[in-house]
Amino acid sequence: MQDFSKFPLEIKGKNRPMVSFKKVRKAYGELVVLDNLDLDVAAGEMVSIIGPSGSGKTTVLRMLMTLEKINDGVIYVDGQPLTHMPKDDKLVWANQRYLRTRRADIGMCFQHFNLFPHMTALENCMEGPVQVLRISKQDARARSEELLEMVGMIDKKDEHPSRLSGGQQQRVAIARALAMRPKVMLFDEVTSALDPEVIGEVTHVIRKLVAAHNLTMLMVTHQMGFARDISDRVCFFYGGQIEEQGPPAELFGNPKKTRTQQFLSAVREAI
Repeated sequence: MQDFSKFPLEIKGKNRPMVSFKKVRKAYGELVVLDNLDLDVAAGEMVSIIGPSGSGKTTVLRMLMTLEKINDGVIYVDGQPLTHMPKDDKLVWANQRYLRTRRADIGMCFQHFNLFPHMTALENCMEGPVQVLRISKQDARARSEELLEMVGMIDKKDEHPSRLSGGQQQRVAIARALAMRPKVMLFDEVTSALDPEVIGEVTHVIRKLVAAHNLTMLMVTHQMGFARDISDRVCFFYGGQIEEQGPPAELFGNPKKTRTQQFLSAVREAI
C-alpha cells in the first residue's frame, strides 16, 4: 500500500490554489506520461498548456476530470483532495462515490462537443443540473437560457445538434459545462475540430468568459496566438514535465529553455 502521509489532508489558507498537483506521476506500463508533476493554479487564473504531441498535456486535464487514475502523488481542488479521500486521519485512494461528489467542481469541454444528439441545445444544458444537481426544471431552464444567451446561442435553443454548425455546437457545449456551476473549467483543444472560419466564434466566447467570470481555467491548445492573448500564464510541457512556464509575453517573447525555443520556432507562423 502506498504511503500518502507526506501529503496534507487538505490545503488551508486564504490564498490556497484552486488546483494543485503534488508530485503527480502517470504511467502506462513503462511509458511515463507525467513525471513528478508539481503545478498550482490560482483561483481565477487562466493557464494555457502547450507542447508537442505526447508531452502529457491532455493527460493533465483527463486526470482532473478523473478519467485517468494517477499512479502517485495527489491532486487537490479548492484545497480538498480530488484523487484521494481522508480516512482515519490519513489519505487513501478515493472511491467512486467520493469521486462523483468532487467531480461536480470541474467542467470540461472536449474538442468533439459530445452533445446528446436526441436533445435540443436547451435540453442538453438542462440535463446535468436536473439529473445530477437535482435542481428544479424551472431553475435549470432559467440558468440554461441565461448561459445560451451569453454564448450567443439563445436563438438556437430548440435546435438539435445535427442542425447546428461545429462552432455552434461547441458554444452549446461550453454553456452546458457552465450550467453545472463548476469551480474549474477545462478546455481540451476546443477549436481543433472546427473549420478556420468558425474558430473565432468559440475563441470569442472563451475570451468573454475570462473577462466576465472569475472561473479558474486550464486550456490545452495548439493555437499559440490565442494562448498568448488570453492566458495569465503559459506552461510548456515536454517529456511529461513542465519545461518552462511564465507570463505569455515572457514565454513567447523571450523563452529561456532550448526545447521551448525549438518548439516555438516550429510553430512560429501560428503565433
